[in-house]
Amino acid sequence: MSLELDERRISAVIVRRFMDRLLDSMDLDVAIVGGGPAGLVAGHNLAREGFKVAMFERKLSLGGGMWGGGMMFNQIVVQEEGAQVLREFGVRVLDEGEGYYSADSVEAVSTLISSATRAGLRVFNCVTAEDVTMREDRVVGLVITWTPVEMAGLHVDPLAIRSRFVIDATGHDINVVRVVERKVPGKLMTPTGRAEGEKSLWSHRAEELTLENTREVFPGLYVAGMSANATFGGPRMGPIFGGMLLSGRKAAQLVSRALRGQGGRG
Repeated sequence: MSLELDERRISAVIVRRFMDRLLDSMDLDVAIVGGGPAGLVAGHNLAREGFKVAMFERKLSLGGGMWGGGMMFNQIVVQEEGAQVLREFGVRVLDEGEGYYSADSVEAVSTLISSATRAGLRVFNCVTAEDVTMREDRVVGLVITWTPVEMAGLHVDPLAIRSRFVIDATGHDINVVRVVERKVPGKLMTPTGRAEGEKSLWSHRAEELTLENTREVFPGLYVAGMSANATFGGPRMGPIFGGMLLSGRKAAQLVSRALRGQGGRG
């Protein structure tokens, strides 16, 4: 190796590249919170359309629960519609008969992540959305901090990101929805005006409702994936992921339409 490596140069490149990307992400078209399959599909599709999209994931890795398949058996099951989404990303899918399809969860997650980032999705991992920014009765962005700061309970003020729309794809926890429910004046667009909470496992009904419940829940805030069912009171679905993938696609379509209605960039 002819180049003598300089630790200062290595560090400077990392800091400069990260800060350039962060500064360029202070004003977004869409901020996605949560890097599971629904968030990744939504981020991929919106970025591919030319919108300025960033994802904030509290953990070090993306992919949500898809990595572990069912009980750490790293295979996933989808129905025909979900299989078609995976095929569009180039994921190999096996026909298991009677409308069931399987895929390797590691291949599926890694392919979704690679496709989304190559399409232009900016990813900020180890970052927690601890609050939202609001104007009157609309969500207009996120308040972010480092996840290790949150975990350590340190009193460190966060930073703010402006975004025309926010997608809560945090899954069962519905972190953004819970913040809005608790702190923002007004009611959610649910039957009770509050988060309904997820119900026990019912795969068929949950897959249907995941797609149905993917929509705007508060001005400027959409829900996707398991967040949709946890917000509107649908059941959980277990290790079948077609609804997650289709929910991400629907969320992207809805937000894209709303952005174009505002004269969006895409």
